[in-house]
Amino acid sequence: MHRNVLSARQSAQGEATAEHGENGTVAAVPGRPVLPECLYAHGFSINKRRSLRRFAAPSRVRPIRHAAQLPQRSTLCLWGSAPLPQGLAADVQLIRVEDGFLRSVGLGADLVRPISWVMDRRGMYYDATRESDLEHLLQHTQFTPELLTRAAALRARIVASGITKYSVGHGSWLRPQRPRVILVPGQVESDASVRFAAPVVRTNAALLGAVRKASPDSYIVYKPHPDVAAGLRARGRGEQHARDWCDEIVTDVPMAVLLERVDEVHVLTSLAGLEALLRGRSVVCYGLPFYAGWGLTRDVLPLARRRRRLKLDELVAAALIMYPIYVSRSGGAHLSPEQALDELLAWRNSSTPPGRLSRYLRRAALRLAVGCP
Repeated sequence: MHRNVLSARQSAQGEATAEHGENGTVAAVPGRPVLPECLYAHGFSINKRRSLRRFAAPSRVRPIRHAAQLPQRSTLCLWGSAPLPQGLAADVQLIRVEDGFLRSVGLGADLVRPISWVMDRRGMYYDATRESDLEHLLQHTQFTPELLTRAAALRARIVASGITKYSVGHGSWLRPQRPRVILVPGQVESDASVRFAAPVVRTNAALLGAVRKASPDSYIVYKPHPDVAAGLRARGRGEQHARDWCDEIVTDVPMAVLLERVDEVHVLTSLAGLEALLRGRSVVCYGLPFYAGWGLTRDVLPLARRRRRLKLDELVAAALIMYPIYVSRSGGAHLSPEQALDELLAWRNSSTPPGRLSRYLRRAALRLAVGCP
């Protein structure tokens, strides 16, 4: 049984640990444990290893190839749902690492450097088969009025600015003259969030079929996952027939634009469901994402262990303030979520969309590198 890393300074009531601000001072962060002085990393690409050093600072990061290289009672980082290395000792503590919810201006599959990661000691936020650090925070934290005021202000800024996880897309979209418009965001079907949190409806085509069956008279808009639309990840099973179930397919329209103009969002486990909740949209979940089961969404599947009823800003406080780590792209300083949002906005405003030829050539090279046809 591998132990989870939990600092004595962490509590379910949100006791603070340390965060470094832009001037190098230490600020309070509710509920986040302190990392050990040395972390070991297994299975990280060179690109992700560089990022891990940024997010784990001031801890040292040492890559390993084999579990035998680990000292006793050491702490090992794994990316996402990667399997445990063979021969891992029982006294090794595990931290699983993934992209945060306000990640970047550009796609992770394009190797755009992230501004936000999460480091989870219990599981991972997208794995509904067990409790994650985020679920533990949502289940047990006593949210203070000050924290909820901060969460409400952060939510308002995110919505007003149009920031989403990747903040990609430059197209426009006009809402059709129909009384009920539903957005269905696609996902990469091989991703762990589908494998570990979509036990019944498991494909984009099946999701579209279920939405059409439940809402035969609605106008359904399907947005393929941006990695799939970019050709960086493979389409899902039957996804080429998506038009059979929806009224329109959109690709280059920013998610924030769509969310402002639809009535409902129906998801498997997509983060677009959280982004829709931030904007006051009705969300229907056919899988078990981390934001389902708290009374904020309409859930096709129950998850009995999520017993608490949450307010929206309690979800925001846990998911966007307490759980992630934010690091500046310039200089590597640890940031508050508000500072990270400032940096994302400056990044977006200074970015020039790449030309079609340069984008095509870059993505063609990435497709060859990752083996995507």
